[in-house]
Amino acid sequence: MTLPIICDTIPDIRKAVDTARRAGKRIGLVPTMGALHDGHARLIEAAHKDCEFVVVSIFVNPTQFGPKEDFHRYPRTLDEDRDLCARAGAAAIFAPDAAIMYPPGFRTFVEVQTWQDVLCGAARPGHFRGVCTVVLKLFHIARPEVAFFGQKDAQQALILSRMVRDLDVPVEVRTIPTVREPDGLALSSRNRYLDPEQRLHAAALWQTLQAARQLIEKGERDSALIERLMKERLAAVPGVRVDFASIVSRESLAPQARLQGPILIALAVFFGSTRLIDNLQMDVLE
Repeated sequence: MTLPIICDTIPDIRKAVDTARRAGKRIGLVPTMGALHDGHARLIEAAHKDCEFVVVSIFVNPTQFGPKEDFHRYPRTLDEDRDLCARAGAAAIFAPDAAIMYPPGFRTFVEVQTWQDVLCGAARPGHFRGVCTVVLKLFHIARPEVAFFGQKDAQQALILSRMVRDLDVPVEVRTIPTVREPDGLALSSRNRYLDPEQRLHAAALWQTLQAARQLIEKGERDSALIERLMKERLAAVPGVRVDFASIVSRESLAPQARLQGPILIALAVFFGSTRLIDNLQMDVLE
C-alpha cells in the first residue's frame, strides 16, 4: 500500500497536480474536513475509478462554522486519514493550515443567494457562504476535472452545482450515494460524538425518511401534512430536538404545497449539542 503524499502549501499541491496532468492523468478532487470514515472512502474509490490522480483535501474550514458550533472540537485525525486515503486509492492529500487558505487581509467570499438561506442554511447563517468560498478556492488550487461529494450533504451538493454553473467553473460536480450503517444511520464524522443511547436512537432519522417515502408512494401529496408527521415522529424520539423536517424541490430548493417532480426530503436534529442531518430524494409523479 502506497501512502499518498501530503502537501500543506498551495505551490506543493499544484506542483504534484501539474506533474500528474503532464503525464496524461485525469485529476479528481474529494474535498473533506478529515475524520474520514467509510463514506469518505466510497467517495475516494469512486474518484479513483474515474481519475488516475485523486487529491483528497483535509481542511477543517473555519468559515463554515458558527460561533457556537464545534470548530475547535471537530476531530483532527490526519494519520488515520492518510491510511484510509491510501487504501481507497488517493494519490495526494492537501492539508493546509487556515493561514494558507485565509491569509491576513482575506475579504472575498462566494454566495449562492436564496439557496444558502433555507434548510441547513436557515439554522446555520453563513455556513454555505463558507462552504462555497473554500470549495471554489480548492477548485482553483487543485484544478480537477471532477469533484466528488456525498449525497448526505444534498443541499451542499446542489448549491455547489449551482455555483459551478453560474460562475462557469470547469469542474464536474459528481454526487455519490450516502453510505449507511446497517440500521440506516448515515455515516458522519459527527457520529463519534454520540453516546451509546443517542446512537441507538439516531436510527430514527432514516426511519422517519422511509416513513415519509411510504406516504408519498401511497399517494399523499400534501407536503405540510407529511412534514408535520415527520416532526412529530422525530420529536417522540428520546433526547431529540428537531431542527427541521422539510420537503423542497430539488430544482430550486423551494417548498411545494403539493408535491410534484423531483423533491428532496431533508431533516436535521440535535442529540444534545450534536447535529445530524439526512435526506432522501424522490421523483413524484401525479
